[in-house]
Amino acid sequence: MRASLVIPTLNEAASIAHVIRLFRTAAAEANATVFQGDPIEWEVLVVDGASADGTAAIAEREGARVIIERRRGYGRAYKTGFAAAWGDVIATADGDATYPVETVPRLVRRLQEEGLDFLTGNRMAYIDRTAMTTEHRIGNRVLNTFVALAYHRYLRDVPGRRLADSQSGFWVFRRGVLERVHLTQDGMAFSEELKIEVALRGLRMLEIPIRYGERWGPPKLSSWRDGLGNLLFLIQKRFDVAREARTGAPTSFASDAGGRTSG
Repeated sequence: MRASLVIPTLNEAASIAHVIRLFRTAAAEANATVFQGDPIEWEVLVVDGASADGTAAIAEREGARVIIERRRGYGRAYKTGFAAAWGDVIATADGDATYPVETVPRLVRRLQEEGLDFLTGNRMAYIDRTAMTTEHRIGNRVLNTFVALAYHRYLRDVPGRRLADSQSGFWVFRRGVLERVHLTQDGMAFSEELKIEVALRGLRMLEIPIRYGERWGPPKLSSWRDGLGNLLFLIQKRFDVAREARTGAPTSFASDAGGRTSG
């Protein structure tokens, strides 16, 4: 089996080598143990937003395949990465060392063993208090509450019937998911849109607790601006979902956005 770890970066020179090495070590250990009979062929795909600090060059030296994506946006980077990735399974993480990339290989095994389509991490379970500002925590709580209230009928097949962390960017999923979901967002709202789409399309999703650490380097998020943008998107998306019941499902990522995306 082939798999891809997709990492969007923007000026992550201080941390990207650490992230890639940590993942490579875990992947090698998993191939020698849990995947011994059928080792995974991994690629690390870094989608770099034209960093000015040499992030792309460092990632290449660490053996990653690098795509430069000059169009701005977190979601834009993931759209580009998903379209270019060659894995049967795709995993994601940020380049700032906040997500536990060392757990990815064993999560792939869990995806297989439990017959799941999509795993998403819950940062709130074991969060390091230095990893998220108070404003960011409040914003996440507001967004998670809105998702629980506005989308509860669509989360009925999700274990627990809720998403404890609608904003997490740590995922492991089968490539076939992209043939079912409709992804429109180029910014931070991409994260919540992907999970909502997975639930809407009846895919088998599980949210798992993860450890979320303090980022290496200064934060790039604006808690209030990005939080408000995400909330406005969630409201609009809810109207779009209601309209879909009358007009039919929109085009999937794989046949629409994914097919046209380039790095």
